[in-house]
Amino acid sequence: MIPWSPWIQYSTRAAVLLLAVTGCNAATELVDPNAHLPPCVEQNCNCGDFVSQDLAQWVLDNDKNDPHSLDGDGNGRACERLPQTTPELDWETYFSNSPHLALGNPSHAGQENIDNYLIDREQYALAYSQSRGVLRWASWVLSKDWVGSTDRQNNFRPDGILPKGTYQVTPRDYTGSGYDRGHMVPSADRTASEPDNSATFLMTNIFPQTAENNRGPWRELESYCRDLVHQQGKTLYIIGGIYGQKQPIAQERVIPPSRIWKVVVVFDRAPTADDIHYNTEIIAVDIPNSNRLDDQWQTYQTSIDRIELATGYDLLSEVPATLQAELETRLSNH
Repeated sequence: MIPWSPWIQYSTRAAVLLLAVTGCNAATELVDPNAHLPPCVEQNCNCGDFVSQDLAQWVLDNDKNDPHSLDGDGNGRACERLPQTTPELDWETYFSNSPHLALGNPSHAGQENIDNYLIDREQYALAYSQSRGVLRWASWVLSKDWVGSTDRQNNFRPDGILPKGTYQVTPRDYTGSGYDRGHMVPSADRTASEPDNSATFLMTNIFPQTAENNRGPWRELESYCRDLVHQQGKTLYIIGGIYGQKQPIAQERVIPPSRIWKVVVVFDRAPTADDIHYNTEIIAVDIPNSNRLDDQWQTYQTSIDRIELATGYDLLSEVPATLQAELETRLSNH
């Protein structure tokens, strides 16, 4: 995981020349000029894109001209209403043999914190936030074993697995909101059986997603992942999540995210930390949850390090540290 301070430590690490992954990419040296900054700087950062004032300040200090208008009152302080620092990760208290958690638990989700509540299913794992009414991240394995001919069930419904007394978001909470009911674990990634497909329609796996994102670059990336499985026989380990915030919906019970991200680790067989090596293919994207987007998901490629910087999570934590550092610095290039 990227250290939050001193900032110079990360900047030095991020300045290293990056080598493209094998597979569909030609090996070439790449330099990411914004490697020390969160992904939003490639489009337009808003205060809602940051988890802390410190991170917004880092972006402002990087360019005193303030192209993102983070310093509204001109006092040199960015996004002053945000929490000062990124929250520390919870202690790791939940351990699982699930293949969907084989590469780590990004937020150290468990059963104690309702805002970092781990839901560990046969079909996927995810961390849920009660105060936001949405998941934080989900992880799942995608292989030929998970895809078949089952029809889309379309049975959106509350998730009864949440603790008693927890508000259960309903499909109607999205009615008239202007957002799609976006899947994190796609319906089309779970078509081997009706129960598998039905599990993707539980509202804990759903988040407010703009139509342009859901039906544009996000859908294209989902299709690309399935093509790797169908056409190349690959097995994928996928982690996807959301962060940031926009105007709440559902009487402020649900907070739409401002950014949506996904990391894909490509394997030839069942994914385990022991099967990752320096040439393992990595895809990493971070896309605005907005109405004006490029249709090509490749436009939004980034590095795992930059997603960690933006979210405060620790991705691929089960991978050996030296190898993890190399893979996470690498700029996705597909």
